[in-house]
Amino acid sequence: MKQIHKVAVLGAGTMGARIAAHFSNAGVPSLLLDIVPPDADGPARNKIAAAGLDGARKSKPAAFFEPSLARLVTIGNLDDDLPKLAGVDWIIEAVVENLEIKRSLLKRIEAVRKPGSIVTTNTSGLPVAKIAVGFSDDFRRSWFGTHFFNPPRYMRLLELIPTPDTDPALIGAVEHFCDVQLGKGVVFAKDTPNFIANRIGTFSVLNVMRLMQEMDLSIEDVDALTGQAVGWPRSATFRTIDLVGLDILGHVVSNMVGGGQAASPAPLDERNDLKLPDFYRQMLDRKWLGDKTKGGFYKKVKAPDGKEDERLALDWKTLEYHPRQKPRFAALDMAKNIDETGARIRMLLGMDNPAAKPDKAATFLWGALSDLWTYSANRIPEISDSIVEIDRAMRLGFNWELGPFELWDAAGVEATVARMKKEGRPVAPNVEKLLSSGQNSWYTDDPTSPSGCRYFDLATGNWQPKTVPEGVWSVEVARKSNGVVKKNSGASLVDLGDGVACIQFHSKMNSLGADIISLILQTLKPGGPGDAFDAFVITNDAANFSVGANLMLLLMSVQEEEWDDVDMAIRQFQGMTQAVKFSPKPVVLAPFGLALGGGCEISLHGAARQPHAELYMGLVEVGVGLLPGGGGCKEMLLRAVDSAASIRPDGRGESVELMEAMKKVFETIATAKVATSAYEARALGFLSTSDRITMNRDRVLSDAKACALELFRAGYEPPVMRTDIPAPGENMLAALKMGVYLMRQGGYISDHEQKLGTKIAEVLCGGNITPGTPISEQYVLDLEREAFKSLCGEKKTQERIQYTLKTGKTLRN
Repeated sequence: MKQIHKVAVLGAGTMGARIAAHFSNAGVPSLLLDIVPPDADGPARNKIAAAGLDGARKSKPAAFFEPSLARLVTIGNLDDDLPKLAGVDWIIEAVVENLEIKRSLLKRIEAVRKPGSIVTTNTSGLPVAKIAVGFSDDFRRSWFGTHFFNPPRYMRLLELIPTPDTDPALIGAVEHFCDVQLGKGVVFAKDTPNFIANRIGTFSVLNVMRLMQEMDLSIEDVDALTGQAVGWPRSATFRTIDLVGLDILGHVVSNMVGGGQAASPAPLDERNDLKLPDFYRQMLDRKWLGDKTKGGFYKKVKAPDGKEDERLALDWKTLEYHPRQKPRFAALDMAKNIDETGARIRMLLGMDNPAAKPDKAATFLWGALSDLWTYSANRIPEISDSIVEIDRAMRLGFNWELGPFELWDAAGVEATVARMKKEGRPVAPNVEKLLSSGQNSWYTDDPTSPSGCRYFDLATGNWQPKTVPEGVWSVEVARKSNGVVKKNSGASLVDLGDGVACIQFHSKMNSLGADIISLILQTLKPGGPGDAFDAFVITNDAANFSVGANLMLLLMSVQEEEWDDVDMAIRQFQGMTQAVKFSPKPVVLAPFGLALGGGCEISLHGAARQPHAELYMGLVEVGVGLLPGGGGCKEMLLRAVDSAASIRPDGRGESVELMEAMKKVFETIATAKVATSAYEARALGFLSTSDRITMNRDRVLSDAKACALELFRAGYEPPVMRTDIPAPGENMLAALKMGVYLMRQGGYISDHEQKLGTKIAEVLCGGNITPGTPISEQYVLDLEREAFKSLCGEKKTQERIQYTLKTGKTLRN
């Protein structure tokens, strides 16, 4: 397989610069080239590429995992530096969407590239094969489309668009590289306008706008109905357009209706009646493009008296802004109580009670979804040969929880088609083919398949296993194929095969309560269900690893002054984290997404960690007026002591090295620092230098299992509980307390935050004792527990917990 060690990105606009940044995240050096500005000399000849890289450095959300990775991007220009393309393995063209400009640049590339190097285009609308017509055989063999979605770091979809001349080995090399090293979900698309995700997504958005106008709904109504209730992002329809940019959607639509640089006939599908509404065109004329112009469908305005900024919403009929109204749909209020997406969709569409008269919400959603299903089914084989690619593209490119066909299965294919027919709506021939073959769903479980399911293949009329690359795996698939050993309401012990088991959390938001603690303790104790296994992985399939301890249960005990219960809960949590650390069998933690508070603490205690690169990890307990009480302070103290000792092995308990390490750890806990990538988590001390990072979320489980097996086969020996930790002691404590005092005097923190900072300092320093006094891990755990309990009794801590539970935000009091 062709190896990719260096790349070049041509075009340093928003997209090109961020593609180069993401290669840096993967550790791959890149050249970022753009045109020379008129009359420029010296370094100014690279001005456009420099501005692109600077934009990527400053972008929010961050384009780089950590700022220092920008060093891997080398800037240049397309006049002086084009010969350097001879030294790269993959050239990505990301210049303006103009056929002649692209062909002219590619002719110059053809003259300097080394034979066999890959050349791809990031076009979103031009026909990929047509761009390379008339080029050499070697160039056309190495040429295809790689359509990244913006921002490339966060949007996992990559559409690969082969041409009839593309060498399958080269496209296979890019597929593997982008999957494993860039963390992409790769989907193969046909060379049709807007490929897959934008074709389906654009139809859906235009249809939603049509329904909004016909039913006289507001912008706020539509965003309430097309958000998380149907498994779509919280930003729903119009807030998403504001984030992406109204001009970007306008450009994508022009590819569909033949108004852009498409250089090909527009797709003459059955819904070419849909176009951008007049109000949208007026917004484009007025340059109301969304967040980038500080106003689109929503606009933020400064609130008086330092209150939170207010977001105004647009009235699409008058193009005037008004305070955002909270939509009132009884069905949406009921839907909040239904966790399972399928049941929620059926309720919202009125499928469970067909005799009842549909309300406005049901009428709108039925119009939007039934049209989406028919349109998607009619696109096979035009844009894709299977339903699988369409579903995957919409999940990864538009952050839908379920793709169109998965959503259709959830609502019930047979019942929805019967309703379409009854109402005289068009029905796609492809769904008729499914039903006439005796099937009533697009997917079915298949425990023998690596993906855990099969799909109905329209080309053959038979079930086919849904294929996934080797190493792509989930706990859900393992549950189907290997089974569940033990489970309760919050967690399950799942057999992963080869002597490895997974402890999977599945409580609400994976908050850590008594059920999860109980299952971990039962699994890891001798004579428990864990005896049958050699190693363990702790991870799950949710969006977030764990948001921390269950605060509701804690608050109830505190308010009822059940202090023995609070003490017992902390002891059990500490017992669980210590069981993980001192287990005679290796326990590998595989965190991803949010790993906060207790979720971070449990990770700190693993034999190793195998995190996903997109990791948001932190000890955030101070936000609710507490400190880490499950061993988090203790583990961070150990990291500080060991870090200082590695620099100066004979250093005393008050060395400069220890002072610096302690200040860093104290600041991390006291300011609730949250890493925004696994690389930042390593810098903050939450991960060790030996912990390997997985770029693709779908590979985390496989990589964690491999790590656990590696530890076991190497003859894993658990650590011994330490009793000889040199306490930082009274001098360090005095220095930290002085820092906290000065922060209070300066008005940066409140009285309660001063109290919190002092408590954290006391625990980290081992109390007011002589520096260097040997203390044990258990001694620090006891300090943690007592400090945690005393803070639970504080009225201001209870106010913080209540506020967070109610709003999801933190209170500073």
